[in-house]
Amino acid sequence: MNQVKLTVSSVRQYLRNNLSTYYPEKELEAIITIILSFISGKNRSFILAHPDHSISSFNWFKVNKICADLKNMVPVQYITGESEFYGIKMEVTENTIIPRPETEELVDLVIRENRKPRLKILDIGTGTGCITICLALNMQDVDITATDNSSEALLVAARNAKRNNASVSFINDDILNPDIHKYGKYDIVVCNPPYITESEKVSIDKNVLDYEPHNALFVPDNDALVYYRSVLEICRQVLISGGHLYFEINENKAMEMKNLLTDYGYLETEVINDINGKARITKSIKP
Repeated sequence: MNQVKLTVSSVRQYLRNNLSTYYPEKELEAIITIILSFISGKNRSFILAHPDHSISSFNWFKVNKICADLKNMVPVQYITGESEFYGIKMEVTENTIIPRPETEELVDLVIRENRKPRLKILDIGTGTGCITICLALNMQDVDITATDNSSEALLVAARNAKRNNASVSFINDDILNPDIHKYGKYDIVVCNPPYITESEKVSIDKNVLDYEPHNALFVPDNDALVYYRSVLEICRQVLISGGHLYFEINENKAMEMKNLLTDYGYLETEVINDINGKARITKSIKP
């Protein structure tokens, strides 16, 4: 790349030339726009509207390093250190998984179905804090607590809460070995736990498999619902009668999840498909 003349257009073409064999065209264009915004400090709209905007030659080495990382399939969110979720920016690190669009649908469902003020909500396994923070910002006067077993993830979540002016309490606790004394009583429990089975790794993209934390993604084939059972045990004591329980789920385990919730006595259980028609969410009411 010519170090003398760098513009949005020339950097875009350079990245296209070097990365076109690594990513589908539509995905690559989205990644390039994110990178251009990152290195220029301009928003996406500005980048798209000003192809001749100059980019400092100081960024030449940064562009080349980013290009090399993208060839190694490093997720663009880890390169920029942030991800957009439900309209806000979230910090992400190697200690947190990257928030997914299907989780936005879970958040949207909880918001739409719970309009009462002053609800108490527990988010179990919060990661970046994306669910918790968006609920705090979009629900009326809620009291939200979020847990995770990773102290590193909780630091990220706390920074994200501060960055977005969201009021959230955080608890360091392990779903599989919980300290119930740390909790109160809640009207709503929401959880997006690890749910991809080990045997499904063969179908997982390299950028996920090589870079995102496996302990936040994968479960053993012989005990795929281990986290869900643990959350249901926690809910015996912390979710009020008539309280709502929301899970993000593995699309291949929808019937098993429905049966599990029935076994625990939950009422009005529904399996909800995401925008792509995949079974992705369950919602239930505690008796």
